[in-house]
Amino acid sequence: MLASSLTNKRGKLAIYILPISEMMEERQVDSQNTVVEDQDTWHELAITDPVDKPHLVHKESEDQEALLLNGAKHPEHRPLLVSFALEEFEFPSSVCLEEMPLFPQWHLPLKLMAILMALTFLYTFTRDVLQPFVSQSRSDFYKIPILVMNKTLPWTAISLLALVYLPGLLAALLQLHRGTKYSSFPGWLERWMSMRKQLGLLAFFLAALHAIYSLCYPMRRSYRYKLLNWAYQQVQQNQEDSWVADDVWRMEIYVSLGIMGLGLLALLAISSLPSISDALNWREFTWMQRSLGYAALVLCTAHALVYGWRKWVEPKHYVWYTPPSFILASLLPATVLLVKAVLLLPCLDRRLGQICRGWESPRPPRGRGVTEKDSL
Repeated sequence: MLASSLTNKRGKLAIYILPISEMMEERQVDSQNTVVEDQDTWHELAITDPVDKPHLVHKESEDQEALLLNGAKHPEHRPLLVSFALEEFEFPSSVCLEEMPLFPQWHLPLKLMAILMALTFLYTFTRDVLQPFVSQSRSDFYKIPILVMNKTLPWTAISLLALVYLPGLLAALLQLHRGTKYSSFPGWLERWMSMRKQLGLLAFFLAALHAIYSLCYPMRRSYRYKLLNWAYQQVQQNQEDSWVADDVWRMEIYVSLGIMGLGLLALLAISSLPSISDALNWREFTWMQRSLGYAALVLCTAHALVYGWRKWVEPKHYVWYTPPSFILASLLPATVLLVKAVLLLPCLDRRLGQICRGWESPRPPRGRGVTEKDSL
């Protein structure tokens, strides 16, 4: 690196840190043979080589090093590193800010989140708002801002969290089938694994919004009117005590599981920060992202199931022959947990451990090229 100082038109001193090709050429970094060991973390990022082929790495320092090397070989793709924020007119004329992509790694995760939210919103709107309006001529459109959204957010959040760990399981199954870890993954699977960090952070964001929405329930005017109606109905029925032990236990367990799940998601999100992940060794980081991640997925799935409680078998909750939303929301995470439980069986877990340590099947599958790229 070489720091050069330039004086702009206003007299400010701007320091630009520019990569030097001579220094970078001495560090022979082969980005195509980068080894990645873990299968269940959020933190892998994707970089592109001169032929725009994605490779997965597990440290941001290696990302920056590979990018700098690429910039040294190809000046047109050279990144600009500055030591402080500059105004647009202070950049050199060779830098075109309009051509710099805005958060390129977040484009696909955000699109996926938007699609999931749209589908879950339409499903919830159809069941909770449209069905009463069509069947009973009852206007429940007031439920859209809070109640419908508060079912859409957790459904999308737990789906994104399941999508964080599903590609690692698919990669493990593929390695078991091939009997080696040195065979390259399909492009779609590599791209999926490279955006797990973004999917996990979006899941935490939606889960936090779900918690805030839930805390705002007593503040709603409609809830106060319903509370008065319930009290009036209790007086009309001459009930001195409206305590229902079944509902009390359901709500206590439901809220407790949600709080613990959100707490674990917060730890996972914090550990994904570069400043925190750099302070952890690889074993500590892997344990947090894998063990705590699956624990959070278990708690969130149990949170959704306890919310349903006995609604599984009550026909009145199957309006228009559609199942309640918590059933559909639990399908994907339950499938991920089931596959993970199968892979933890001693016979499969032992073989996966051998493959991760470099063991290869005596007869690898035909027609597949073997490379030195490691698996996630």
